[in-house]
Amino acid sequence: MIQPNELSKPTCALPPPNEMILKWAAERPNEVYLKQIINRKFVEYTFSDVAEQALKLVSALNELGVQPGDKVALVSKNCAEWFICDLAMMLGDFVSVPIFPTAGADTIEYCLTHSESKVLIGGKLDDAAATQQVIDDKPDLITISLSYDTAPNCKYQFNQLIDAHEPSTHRPEHYDDKLMSLVYTSGTSGLPKGAMLTYGAFSWSVQKLIEHIGIQENDRLFSYLPLAHITERVYIFGSSIMGGVQTAFPESLDTFIEDVKMQRPTLFISVPRLWTLFQQRIQDKLPQKKLNILLKIPFVNSLIKKKLADGLGLDQARVLGCGSAPVSPALLDWYHSVGLNITEAWGMTESFAYSTLNYPFRADKIGSVGNAGPGIELKIADDEEIMVRGKGLFSGYYKNDIATQESFDSEGWLHTGDIGFIDNDGYLTIQGRKKDTFKTAKGKFVAPVPIEKKLFEYSRVEMMCLIGLGLPAPILLVVPHDFPNFDRKRYARTTEKVVARMNAELESHEQIKGVLMIKEPWSIENGILTPTLKIKRHVLEQKYHDVGQSWPKGKLVIWED
Repeated sequence: MIQPNELSKPTCALPPPNEMILKWAAERPNEVYLKQIINRKFVEYTFSDVAEQALKLVSALNELGVQPGDKVALVSKNCAEWFICDLAMMLGDFVSVPIFPTAGADTIEYCLTHSESKVLIGGKLDDAAATQQVIDDKPDLITISLSYDTAPNCKYQFNQLIDAHEPSTHRPEHYDDKLMSLVYTSGTSGLPKGAMLTYGAFSWSVQKLIEHIGIQENDRLFSYLPLAHITERVYIFGSSIMGGVQTAFPESLDTFIEDVKMQRPTLFISVPRLWTLFQQRIQDKLPQKKLNILLKIPFVNSLIKKKLADGLGLDQARVLGCGSAPVSPALLDWYHSVGLNITEAWGMTESFAYSTLNYPFRADKIGSVGNAGPGIELKIADDEEIMVRGKGLFSGYYKNDIATQESFDSEGWLHTGDIGFIDNDGYLTIQGRKKDTFKTAKGKFVAPVPIEKKLFEYSRVEMMCLIGLGLPAPILLVVPHDFPNFDRKRYARTTEKVVARMNAELESHEQIKGVLMIKEPWSIENGILTPTLKIKRHVLEQKYHDVGQSWPKGKLVIWED
């Protein structure tokens, strides 16, 4: 049992997470904080359990020679121990370096070397081969494995270290500008950059979010999006520790929906890709025409909505969120039609994922990413780039002064790299990345994201990407949705109608010349998607440039061999 220690006099404007876990352990020691599903049952950790294990890990790391300020890397899927390790790094005055659990060996090695990490903690992984390869190549690295069958083989085991040590009695003093974590961006256009995140900016962002959404003690969170990504770290880890809110973790992707049902979260965040898959799962069982008829019948309408929410485990969710990649307004409209209001939010690693939110939810603002969160300033630069200012901004890129200087203007505004506009109500609409806008061989610029969003509205596809850099005209790459009894000819005819409708709305230089139906779905494993499921447009531009250059005349739809 943790004894309530007198905390160090805070030097942060807001208490950092390490002080909050000690506060909850003192005030609510026996309340359940974390719930890890293992073999279809919850393994529960109280606030006291979490604080005690984190402090024991601090003692273990100190004994292994890890000094205050040293970097400690963590590569694992979400689990209770991830939270415990993160809190231990703050309690031990170490700098955390989270790495995506889907990262390849090259990325893991780069992040470890660039950050000069002394320790690697390897945990729950779908495939430990890449992590294991890096561990085997770095014999001097201190390695610790979490207690999961899928973890890599390491020199030390987490449970054994916890059992062998007493809780640390040291209480570090943090301050607002102190480095808390190095978070490597997912690298849609090259090598990841290490964003330096401070204690003050983290706590400020989380506190503003809690106040805006109104986090309550009886809320329940569900953590499954990668904790190496800033959205999950702020919105879920941050809210849970600062607000003292119970959080559960899934067992596996195979049991995901059942895991959500076990927790029945009151706040739930997902990404466009997963919201799309949930929609397709529903539509495969309940075709849209039938759903439309049922929703028009007053009494049946409410029953259908309840059944759909129950089926996803979201019947008790009071806030649903979506972020990390562009989402089709048509998808959010569809969810609104079935009674699930999804708040779209926008931010980036460099702004702690907290910039705009469509909250409280407004259906008439679907298509925007909401208005500025409390404490956030927005403006549009002369070249339409979105600029952000607030107390929750990163302090620069680790070992990259040039990129840091390019990120801010002289008045402290952050260059986001996104382009967009703000309406009369202050709601922001994003039109894509500055670097995604491409110039065709005709010398005219095309912004692909607004076109893709419209196409998602008109058609049912798994994923798509419009390319055209240096091509005679834009080419659309499509990953078709895998229907039962899939008919290629019928699908091609539907595609031709959709493209004709789209082209009628576009200027001549924007019009789609051809559609390539992709054979292999895009994934993290084949290098097309980032760990946060964003499409690496530049990779597809390179891969299919020659196809676009020599597109056959008079042919709109081609199937990849």
